[in-house]
Amino acid sequence: MHPKGRSYDRVTQRSEHRYPVGWRSATLPCVALLIDIDDAADPRLDDFRDLTVADRRPDRPGGRGLVIAEGTVVVRRLLSSPYPVRALLGVPKRIGELVDDLATLDMPAYVTSDRVMTEVVGFHLNRGVLAVADRAPRPTLDEVVVDARVLAVVEGVNDHENLGAMFRNAAALGVDGVLLGAGCADPLYRRSVRVSMGHVLRMPFTVAEQWPHALDELRKHGFHVAAFTPRAEAVTLRDVREAGHCRIALLFGSEGHGLSQAALDAADSEVRIPMASGVDSLNVATAAAVAFYELTR
Repeated sequence: MHPKGRSYDRVTQRSEHRYPVGWRSATLPCVALLIDIDDAADPRLDDFRDLTVADRRPDRPGGRGLVIAEGTVVVRRLLSSPYPVRALLGVPKRIGELVDDLATLDMPAYVTSDRVMTEVVGFHLNRGVLAVADRAPRPTLDEVVVDARVLAVVEGVNDHENLGAMFRNAAALGVDGVLLGAGCADPLYRRSVRVSMGHVLRMPFTVAEQWPHALDELRKHGFHVAAFTPRAEAVTLRDVREAGHCRIALLFGSEGHGLSQAALDAADSEVRIPMASGVDSLNVATAAAVAFYELTR
């Protein structure tokens, strides 16, 4: 037994604990080690501490921090992802909802009160459960494109929520992978993971170290690179769909400035989404969703 909190047998959780509604019974098969903690200063909770800055702490590999999932839906996706999960922290009800997902995993799941969790995290977390994981090795460009037909490519998208929304749209609409160009936010930052509903954890992606030269590499792999722009002289999205490209890379730029001239020059075509008079652009995640739908159906 740990000096702080009660630990539970790795095979079953004993009936000495009062389980919340949602647990199947007082004795459940589970490999994860459930540990009650009522002290916010407990060092075992350090991975969860001060989350407004924790996922970019310099003491983590590469200074990039841990992968942090919030809420039962996103935590489930993290548990089934390639990212090595270190631990969970949650209130009893939310940990109870994850008991089947924890059944084959050997890791600590810290059970605590809403008050203690708020003190540790640094703000009130409505979703009631967190998981933290180490980062997995990033695939190479060749690995991302090998079986892909439709790729999303982004330059300068530095808003974490826009980037997370793009990953969610890509997963929902059948995009095969994502390539991040210059100036993009970190898709594994906590807010990106949350807004993507965890789909960033299963979508193959990599970072283009040489930009925009990576677009030439895509072309060598047989991709037509279509750069999205509001310019009136650009061809329409329908024109691109009807061209029937076997492999296509859809290139999107930042909210404010759009694509750099270098990226536009490196593309095979410039594409616009026709809009009503007086509206010159869409939110980048929305524009991407429209393009994904048209070119994956």
